[in-house]
Amino acid sequence: MSDSCRCISMGTRGVLVMMAKAPRIGAVKTRLMSALSAKDATELYRCLLLDTLALAASLSEVDVAIMCPPADIDALKLLAGAHVDTIAQAGEGLASGLASVFAHFTGDQPRPTLAFNSDSPHLPRRTLVAAFEMLRIHDLVVGPTHDGGYYLVGAKSSHPELFAAAAMGTSSALQTLLKGAASLDLSVGFTELFYDVDVAGDLAMLAAELQRNPERAPRTAEWLFSYDVRPSLTSKTSAAP
Repeated sequence: MSDSCRCISMGTRGVLVMMAKAPRIGAVKTRLMSALSAKDATELYRCLLLDTLALAASLSEVDVAIMCPPADIDALKLLAGAHVDTIAQAGEGLASGLASVFAHFTGDQPRPTLAFNSDSPHLPRRTLVAAFEMLRIHDLVVGPTHDGGYYLVGAKSSHPELFAAAAMGTSSALQTLLKGAASLDLSVGFTELFYDVDVAGDLAMLAAELQRNPERAPRTAEWLFSYDVRPSLTSKTSAAP
């Protein structure tokens, strides 16, 4: 498999879309606020977002875009730069955002499109390449998480009925998506099982991973180890029932 993303041989450039919010205090990484202050959680998210943008930009022959709430457009355009297409989603919430991704990028013609988390710079580059490859032979590609959700979803056409708002952020999110795919008779490919950075235990795993390989997310690694978040996270996770 080549890192040049052979999905482009389908005739249309692929697009990699980050589901993002502007890094505003109290609006991002709220589940980490049991371990971090609201200000620190926001700065961490900013680092994750910038490192994830760098990961996305490292894929050749693929366009990079951001889908976000309308109120965040200006802040994210400033942060991401002019080379990244920043688009306001229709409706509120993640389900509406995902539906907006595929409506926007595949509405006129089929196009290999991946939507993934904006706080995933630790995701191996090969996983994104593999996801585009899978879209050559599948209608849908999904990246499952350990908690029953998914960090990535890709398609070549729009299927808004796949994204149920009630299931987002729950342990049944992946199951609900797959039931929807089955009802539409869509073939599904899976990338590797991975983890989001949502709670203190996730952040502890990320800190350990970036201690070994800081080059995978240099801004995040620098922030984590200047903040020295590890002892705090270790005590939080060990005290949990």
